[in-house]
Amino acid sequence: MTANEDQEMELEALRSIYEGDECFKEISPVSFQFRVGDLEDTKAFILDISWPDRYPETAPQISLDAFFNNRISAETKQLILSKLEQQVEANLGSAMMYTLFEWAKENQEELMENHRPVVNAVQTLTSNTEVTTPSAAKKREKKEQLTKAQKRRMINRTDHKGELPRGWNWVDVIKHLSKTGGKDDD
Repeated sequence: MTANEDQEMELEALRSIYEGDECFKEISPVSFQFRVGDLEDTKAFILDISWPDRYPETAPQISLDAFFNNRISAETKQLILSKLEQQVEANLGSAMMYTLFEWAKENQEELMENHRPVVNAVQTLTSNTEVTTPSAAKKREKKEQLTKAQKRRMINRTDHKGELPRGWNWVDVIKHLSKTGGKDDD
């Protein structure tokens, strides 16, 4: 059997095994993502695996570069990759994706035992937006009550940032004085 026939057979097997499984994602016929753990689980991680031309004779490329993994420390990522490399070497020459995925699931606790979630700006932003969401919703409701004509008038008066131009409410001094009678009263 050629490497391509092996890949096609393994691809069919993976599609049938993981059909409907939200943890498995086929990005292309030679590139896959597999989530180990639930989305809410702080010890969950995503494996990015792609097959080189000569897979399964040559090892698949395994990466933990997915954005989902940003909260995992570099040391923990290195540990996971080295343990998976050992599994790859043990299974070289045969279809190994299912074996790798299942091994990662079974050993998730061990792989992530030193994991301490890295707090990053994304988590901070998420918590801030949750706090401000109610006030933003109230502002939106007020805007929805404007008529089209009112909206058009507001847009015509404002600049590209939605701000009124400087001096929009200034009074023409000469017109004002002529109306108020600023002349000398004899």
